Formats: sequence, structure tokens, C-alpha cells
Amino acid sequence: MKAIVQDKYGSAEVLRFEDIDPPEIGDNDVLVHVRAAGVDRGVWHFMTGLPYAGRIASGLRKPKIPVPGMDLAGIVETVGKNVTRFKPGDEVLGIGKFAFAEYARAPEKKLVSKPAVLTFEQAAVVSISGLPALHAVRDEAKVQPGQKVLIIGAAGGVGTYAIQIAKVYGAEVTAVCSTTKMDLVRSIGADHVIDYTREEFADGARHWDVIIDIAGNRSLSHLRRALSPRGTLVIVGGEDGGKWLGLGRPLMASLLSLFTSQRLRMLLPKERLEDIETLKDLAESGKITPVVERTYELSEAAEAIRRIEAGHARGKLVITV
Repeated sequence: MKAIVQDKYGSAEVLRFEDIDPPEIGDNDVLVHVRAAGVDRGVWHFMTGLPYAGRIASGLRKPKIPVPGMDLAGIVETVGKNVTRFKPGDEVLGIGKFAFAEYARAPEKKLVSKPAVLTFEQAAVVSISGLPALHAVRDEAKVQPGQKVLIIGAAGGVGTYAIQIAKVYGAEVTAVCSTTKMDLVRSIGADHVIDYTREEFADGARHWDVIIDIAGNRSLSHLRRALSPRGTLVIVGGEDGGKWLGLGRPLMASLLSLFTSQRLRMLLPKERLEDIETLKDLAESGKITPVVERTYELSEAAEAIRRIEAGHARGKLVITV
């Protein structure tokens, strides 16, 4: 099969477009003929091996799995002997391994049926970015109707879902993004938009019940100035958290939360089947819509990752297979 392969950590130059054998599947796995795969910041972390702590899982000196990509949508090719929910020919979306290839391996418990209302390109970007947005809004912030929610990094993959999910829960949403992305966040439901290149949200005059920080480039003291006295800050991801652990700021927030009336939360990744089902149901009902900026051919995967690294993406980028 055709696949993107890497045998060492580094920049996008380590990626190669090659022919390799399809992955073998276990008794509880599904072999998916990939139609589309999502590109996210995690793919960049996998490629570079940063932060170094992540190599405990991905491989100390080189990647254990030679093909990047986890977010996928496609058609079931074969199933393991214990799989009962899917059969060959079923259209699915979810999380697996070897997504940047013609065939990927995925556990049955991380796949759901693809809604007919979604294209394969849209379906391929539901899970990896939708899950942290759902967990931040629903589980950590516990957003309630009428609350004022500020989303920083609102035009990216997680941010575009966070806006829509916060609106599902009845929030009044303010999105923080750059000038060129203001129309996008308005189009998916943001009630107010702050252009961070022209306006400072932490001006002391405005406060929000919930702040969801996805951008990761502001200090805790800066964020807390914009948070109400009993508000909740949720830090999504560990960007700008250092090359070694990558979680310095989120861990500091969790510690500081013990000594303040403000709730400062670190979002830990979870990949539960019931939550992927929730995202599927929200998409099927039209309450959330995946925002896809651009698609790339499989051979152009390195170019897509460079765009993610540069921070220019509006919504999600997709690899088509």
C-alpha cells in the first residue's frame, strides 16, 4: 500500500511516500480502507518526537509505528474475529494507527458509523479535535446556559469545535483569533469576536465565566485577569510547555487552583467510544459541522503538516487517500 513513512524524528523532511505492507490487525481490530485522514498538532508532535516525554509511548529513539496519523474515515476492509459492530463495506470514522496510508488499523472500540450527512473529508476530522473540545466545554468547564465563554485559539481545529459545542450548551461565546479568521468564527456561531492583533481581552474591564485556552501562548496571570473570581480556566494541550515535559503551564495551573477561588483546569486526553458517539450524533443532527479549510493528496502530507506547524490553518486540514 501507499503510505507516508518515517524512521526517525525530525522536521517534515523525514517523511517519505513509499509502498509498504498493510498493517496486521488483532482479534479486536478493524482494517479500514482509508478515504481521508485528519491532520492535527499531534501529528507534528509525533513527527518531531517533541516533547521528549512523549517518546515513552511513541518510541525513545525512533517511532514505534512508522506511519503517522490517527484521525480517519473510510470503509471497513476486514475485521478481527471478536469484532461484532462492523462488517466489510461499512463506512466508519474514528481513531486508529497508520492513518496516513491506504489502510489503517483501528480498535473496534474507537470507531463509530459515519453519518451520511458528512463527507469522508469531514468525518476524518471529527474525533481528535472534537474530543478535547467536548471534554473542555462539557466535562471540565461544565458550561451552563447563559454563561460567558471566551475561547482563545478559536479558529483552529479544536477551537472551531469548542465554539459550536459551547453554543449547544447555551453559552454566550467570545472568540479570540486573528483578523483574517474573524469571519470564520462568526459563521460557526461566535457571538463576539476579538482580534488579538488589535485588541487586548485581559484589559481588566471584562470578565468571563469560562476561558478555554487552546492557543497556549499566554501566561496564567494574563489569563486570570480576564477570568471572573469564581470562573473556570481550561488549558487544552501543552503548547509552549517546553521540550521535555510539555505540560509545565497546565501543571502549574492545577497546583495554583488549590489556592484560589478560580478553577484552573488541565485537560487530560481521553478517547472514549461514548464521546465519539456523542460527536457523531451532534454532527448528524447539524448541531456541529466540521470546518475543513483544505485537502491534500497523501503524497502532500508534509506540506499539510508544515501549515499546521506555522499556525496558519483555519479549522482542519485533511489528507485524502
